Amino acid sequence: MDYTLLNDFSQIQAHEWNELLKESISDTPFLRHEYQRLWWEHRGGGEWKNAQLILVTAREGDTLIGIAPLFIAEYENQPTLLLNGSIEISDYLDVIVRKDDHARFVSGLLDYLASQFAGNWSSLDWYNLPDDSATLAALKAEAKTRGWTHLEEVYRPTPRIALNGDFEEYLSRIEKKQRHEIRRKMRRAAESDMNVRFIIVDQTADIEPELNTFFELMVQDPNKAGFLHPSMREQMTAFLRAAHDGGYLWLGFLEIDGVKTAASLNFDYNGKLWGYNSGVSRSHMELSPGWVLLANTIQWCCENNRHEFDFMRGDEDYKYRLGGVNRFVMRVKVSK
Repeated sequence: MDYTLLNDFSQIQAHEWNELLKESISDTPFLRHEYQRLWWEHRGGGEWKNAQLILVTAREGDTLIGIAPLFIAEYENQPTLLLNGSIEISDYLDVIVRKDDHARFVSGLLDYLASQFAGNWSSLDWYNLPDDSATLAALKAEAKTRGWTHLEEVYRPTPRIALNGDFEEYLSRIEKKQRHEIRRKMRRAAESDMNVRFIIVDQTADIEPELNTFFELMVQDPNKAGFLHPSMREQMTAFLRAAHDGGYLWLGFLEIDGVKTAASLNFDYNGKLWGYNSGVSRSHMELSPGWVLLANTIQWCCENNRHEFDFMRGDEDYKYRLGGVNRFVMRVKVSK
């Protein structure tokens, strides 16, 4: 297996990257070539000021075996190798490699990093690894073999709702009081004389005005307004455009009296909906627009055979009230 350091994402074809991702141990929107490239160009919306790209590929002959998108930066007072996309806005990260090649790819990768960049880093600190990723066990085993220190801990919960195509069956699984509340709010919205409509932005639509409307709703929340500083808005806009062009951006609105009042931004990818962000206007709160939109979104998933709604990172109460069951993303730190 030949390992090669690439200096830029343009040195590997997006198609080749994304085709390997389809067969990889972790296939998420945050590992696609377009996301990884744009995240690096914008450094996560300014999350990292000084960083060195370490984009490593492994091949056997002409066959691409694995990709490790990494960067080196000063973190916790030491030079550290992190997964490209770390830490705040990429809910799931990992190396990109097929299951059968995974163990030897990771072992060879660590050999390569230790030899080619020996004096450049002292620890490897990987965030947002799915709790079922084979990378967790591989890093633990490699650390033991090499005599390196190893730390593994839960980083964030990622609640999810399993779905089987039946909205009523979904409702039957959540707490009775909450089930009645959802039905009542959906009924009240449907019966309102303010013409409440659930709208999904079409793939052929001009996405720019729709994104602007989404951002306007998002910043109604003071915490999200602080998060969406100009660099972060530029980062998010670039990726959301790319996701729209790629056919997996899912943007829904609740319209009340002709005005978009709540927004749900998701990725429709691999047969499930990945809930990335949302926004709600302070007007018409008597109609619970955020709750009604989310209920309609879950119902859409059922009616369109999406097998899961993934709330992704965060332990907000509403996720559990709607039936979210915890999974987790992990942090693994390995030090030489």
